[in-house]
Amino acid sequence: MSQAIHFISIGGSAMHNLALALHQQGYIITGSDDEICEPSRTRLQKHGLLPTEVGWFPEKIQPDLSAIIVGMHAHKDNPEIVKALELGLTIYSYPEFMYQQSQQKQRVVIAGSHGKTTITAMILHVLKYHNRKFDYLVGEPVDGFETMAQLTSDAPIIILEGDEYPSSPIDSRPKFLHYQPHIALISGIAWDHVNIYPTWDEYVNAFELLAEAMPKAGILIFDESDDMLDVIGQKDRADITKIPYVAHASTIIDGQTILLTKNGMRVPVNIFGQHNLKNIAGAMTVCDHIGITEEQFYEAIPTFKSVAMRLEKIAKVGKRILYRDFAHSPAKVEATTMAVKQQHPHQTLIAVVELYTFSSLNKAFLEQYKGTLDAADQAIVYVDANVSNTITANDLVTAFDRSDTQFFCDPQELQAYLGQQRGDTDVFLLMSSGQFGGLDLKALADKL
Repeated sequence: MSQAIHFISIGGSAMHNLALALHQQGYIITGSDDEICEPSRTRLQKHGLLPTEVGWFPEKIQPDLSAIIVGMHAHKDNPEIVKALELGLTIYSYPEFMYQQSQQKQRVVIAGSHGKTTITAMILHVLKYHNRKFDYLVGEPVDGFETMAQLTSDAPIIILEGDEYPSSPIDSRPKFLHYQPHIALISGIAWDHVNIYPTWDEYVNAFELLAEAMPKAGILIFDESDDMLDVIGQKDRADITKIPYVAHASTIIDGQTILLTKNGMRVPVNIFGQHNLKNIAGAMTVCDHIGITEEQFYEAIPTFKSVAMRLEKIAKVGKRILYRDFAHSPAKVEATTMAVKQQHPHQTLIAVVELYTFSSLNKAFLEQYKGTLDAADQAIVYVDANVSNTITANDLVTAFDRSDTQFFCDPQELQAYLGQQRGDTDVFLLMSSGQFGGLDLKALADKL
């Protein structure tokens, strides 16, 4: 008889993908949520897993359930959680459940403040290219993969994107601490999520705990250029192999990034920027320890496409290009802006960043953005007036340390302004984990 699993907050990005993955393995899946947005809604509906009603229904929590998986969108006093606790049912956060299902597999965890989704996606792409059996969990859709999660009984290895957010409403531990990786990569540490980690030290401590929790004979791979990772990477664990990496050697020819290999090969890739050259080096180092040779890696990587909204080219006509990027923290904004300018050094660049996250809208945190837009010829900051009305233009000039910083809080005004710049600007870069107040990207692309 198939096991029955109920998802509390099934509409979440990782949650609905895990639900789909388990459904494909023959589990009986039910779920609840008080809000289900796209693309979760359509994907759940396609597989017959969309709840018939929106809301929480304690009557769905029955003693015959094999397990309950709870997502972060739910609250601690959620009536379904309360009922499950009363019945003494097994409740997992999704990282706990992933660990339970992968105890007999080699576990590889990709963590870090930036780059983890791209590095994970690169590894998945290379493994699939070479027809390897593997399971995975990744935070964004990856080209060539139907779901963002897969769990099977026979895959010998699982690749897990691990983040530092709390595991569930009833488990405040960082998600990645559940995985106990045999191989861990930490891509870089830059203070973020100030609502969870009010101080730099508390944030760094989460990554130190990940490194310390690795089992004996583990492998810790880390960015050698990141000072904090160097400290973590050199902690005294004689039973752990520590492997630093640096950005892959490369050159740019006619706007095309080319990897320069040790044996003289030239390998063209579809992504660019110093941060992505680090991501490539990190992914390559992981692959080397899971049975993929350098030659196999170089054979596969030219067909890798960037993850959605990771320096994604929205439109290109002649020299004019529109990029969209997920960058939502100071380190990501700086790396992305620099990458685009280095790729197009002789073209005019307008960089637009939306302050959208809790951290970014915190005045005490704003100073972290100092200098992050310096590589751009023109710097624009957008704050949705419906999200925050406490940040002023003067706050932004001070924070970004750039007197010509322009400030917009209305999407139509921003769109009109960008349209007016098309005669003088070649490259437009929009950076946010939000939607710029509903900015119509297609209309903007057409206008530009």
